[in-house]
Amino acid sequence: MASPSNYSSPPVSEFLLICFPNYQSWQHWLSLPLSLLFLLAMGANATLLITIWMEASLHEPMYYLLSLLSLLDMVLCLTVIPKVLAIFWFDLRSIGFFPCFLQMFIMNSFLTMESCTFMVMAYDRYVAICHPLHYPSIITNQFVARATIFVVARNALVSLPVPVLSARLGYCAENTIKNCICTNLSVSKLSCDDITFNRLYQFVAGWTLLGSDLILIILSYSCILKAVLKIKVEGAAAKALSTCGSHFILILFFSTVLLVLVITNLARKKIPPDVPILLNILHHLIPPALNPIVYGVRTKEIKQGIQKLLRRL
Repeated sequence: MASPSNYSSPPVSEFLLICFPNYQSWQHWLSLPLSLLFLLAMGANATLLITIWMEASLHEPMYYLLSLLSLLDMVLCLTVIPKVLAIFWFDLRSIGFFPCFLQMFIMNSFLTMESCTFMVMAYDRYVAICHPLHYPSIITNQFVARATIFVVARNALVSLPVPVLSARLGYCAENTIKNCICTNLSVSKLSCDDITFNRLYQFVAGWTLLGSDLILIILSYSCILKAVLKIKVEGAAAKALSTCGSHFILILFFSTVLLVLVITNLARKKIPPDVPILLNILHHLIPPALNPIVYGVRTKEIKQGIQKLLRRL
């Protein structure tokens, strides 16, 4: 713990976000592609949600789960990107104490909610391919409702201590966050207190949630692959795999981006500090922008639904 002398300065009431501390001249150039990606992500996910809502043929559990993923993506985008663009365009670097920790909570909980949603979607595809006769009785609207409650409750409750622990720390002097967003490590290292438990909790909780989801996803797809290889009817195996191809692409991309982000953070001493900051922003933009596009291109029912929606307009 910090000594009493460390608290002689007034307590911190707000933070200042300094994006790309070594390359601030990049900010205006970077704002254009980020704003375009933001508009693409919001527009594509909104179109997907409206299509699923208006098209009766898409009122099925698989598409309800996809709607949940789109909602999570939109909330993540709205939590992070508008503030980043406000810093780039209007130099609005200050962020209040409560908004900072609220942003931290949403980022931590919704990231793991996405991972958990992918896990539920993998189970949906496992039942559809490995137990097709039982699919209508297992994957029901009630199943989706219970799965949604589980996704939200599990990840919100486990992630809540991260901002709470960080907010309870003493911030007595430095208030400049060398990041575009209020990540736990960027904020907590400004504290005068010992942050060991804070960092340990986030590490254990984050990797327990993400790790368990990843293990179950791998098990689901292993069973799917095993079942598909046993299919002898010509063309049936390809058709079965195509039903979960879009989902697998999204999981692979989500995991790859997350893995790159983790590696760059672990290798901070060998990589310029601005690189992890940029990757963190892109992680809240690129998957949300690509998820609805991949499904829209690869899923015939959604493609037809979007075409009907556009004709009505």
